[in-house]
Amino acid sequence: MNRLHPLSAVTYAVQYGFLWLWLPVFLVLVLSGVFDPVSPAWFPVAAPIGFLFGTLYGVVYYYRFGYAVTTDTVDVSSGVVARRSREIPYGRIQNVDIRQSVFQRLLELATVSIETAGGGTTEATLYFVSEEEANRLQREIRRRTAEAKGRRRERTRQRRQSADSATASDEPTEDAAVDADAERAGDDAPSPSVDDETGEREPPADPEQTFEPDSPTYSRKQRLFDLAPRELLLYSFTSFRPAAVAAVLFVFFLATESILEFFVAASQPFGGPADLDTGNTGSYGILTIVSAIISVLVTYLLSVAYTFATYYDFQLGRVGDDFVYERGLLQRYSGSIPAEKVQSVTVTDNPVQRLIEYAGLWVETAGYGPESNGGSQSAVPLAQQGRVYTFTENLTDVETPTFRSPPPVARRRYLVRYSLVAAAFVAVAFGVAYTTPLENWYFAAVVFLAVPLAAHLRYVHIAYYVGEDHIVIRSGFWRRRTTVVPYYRVQTVSVRRSIFQRRLGIASVVVDTASSRSFFWSSTTIYDIDLEDARAVQRTSRKRLQSSLRERAEADDIGISVDFT
Repeated sequence: MNRLHPLSAVTYAVQYGFLWLWLPVFLVLVLSGVFDPVSPAWFPVAAPIGFLFGTLYGVVYYYRFGYAVTTDTVDVSSGVVARRSREIPYGRIQNVDIRQSVFQRLLELATVSIETAGGGTTEATLYFVSEEEANRLQREIRRRTAEAKGRRRERTRQRRQSADSATASDEPTEDAAVDADAERAGDDAPSPSVDDETGEREPPADPEQTFEPDSPTYSRKQRLFDLAPRELLLYSFTSFRPAAVAAVLFVFFLATESILEFFVAASQPFGGPADLDTGNTGSYGILTIVSAIISVLVTYLLSVAYTFATYYDFQLGRVGDDFVYERGLLQRYSGSIPAEKVQSVTVTDNPVQRLIEYAGLWVETAGYGPESNGGSQSAVPLAQQGRVYTFTENLTDVETPTFRSPPPVARRRYLVRYSLVAAAFVAVAFGVAYTTPLENWYFAAVVFLAVPLAAHLRYVHIAYYVGEDHIVIRSGFWRRRTTVVPYYRVQTVSVRRSIFQRRLGIASVVVDTASSRSFFWSSTTIYDIDLEDARAVQRTSRKRLQSSLRERAEADDIGISVDFT
């Protein structure tokens, strides 16, 4: 078993020291209320004792933590009192990610996370190893994982060939013997594989063979995309991160009085009140407007800085059948997107990006994803639309879609919906004017002017295409998403109708895949189409799902192409 970097002992010691520091303090606090001899004055003595025991526990935890890369599995052992030993087969490993904070990069340390298919959490995390060791582990585990998957695919071919030969003849064949040997040896037994570069069959892998981590077959990386400085700036200034809102709210709650004083001072040159206690309706209105403008501007600038730092020096490449990426300024990430786990591909853009003819490309994978969006991961943060569409076509082999739109009755539905929203806004304005000195609440009715435009924009950006091999769905105005879903990735296709949709004779079609869902990204949905069209889409999708599964089984295809040449 290998140990973590020695600095990990210091990290664990400090972490558990501060954690255990509060245990005796809590006990003293509880016991002092029950037993008179126990006094809160014992806090200065109890806290250092807890910190000392926590520090010792952290050091012992470091020495009891070990990892090893074996022929068939990645083994990780941990725990002081309750021991936990994990053997992670290479066939289940999905991602091997490397993270480095600013301080870790200065110390040449890294955190290695091993993700498995179908898991919602990290299977194993190594805090911390040297940067050189992290890169070695990533290369070696990726290579062994590729070999395990290659052997599995080759055994599948052999089983199919054996079955075909057995049907043609009752005599035993060489393929049948090989298949029987492979079955007896188990899933991780060595078997002939096919070289991805030459297409020639290689000899069986020796389970006792010592693999070289720097073997050209597994370390060769083909670069697919680099985010140029101009594209990084465009992406930073034309996108928005919800985390910026949370950061602004957090700072506001920490320093509410200071921020309010700043808002008052900033509004005074424009006619704002001298302080919060004195002022009239007009000055308070100016204060509200100035405060809102400053808040929006600060939030936007934080979003720009966050996006810039997150996607700085973004690089996308491929190694074997996996996409690999690197990004980050303050915290550096290095991870992978297994091609065989890709469920759907989504082109995203917002009004500003559409105006300058740029777009982004995201992929959704089954199981855990290292991004904040669960299984959604950015493959191309931002590039010219033509380049993104070419990437999408090369990635999915999707045909050029001929989109269909919902019926005109859907537009009327959106008109009614947004009219109700506008009416609710006016009602709120009336309530505020009724309970406060504010007047002229009826000016809020100006929002009704935006209702027809909002309904039209909602309607024209909904479209769908039912192709031979893919279903393509587009929706959204502020964040438009055009999602390409191969039929073989479809889990369920359901037709849903609300009370209002039943009255209008329309329905929505929900296409679910095995990808993770997030708070911001929901299931891919075709909204408000004719009921008969919705049922036709459902029937066609189910039929083509079965045919595509049969075709892939015959071709033994991993699904997503990674050839961008």
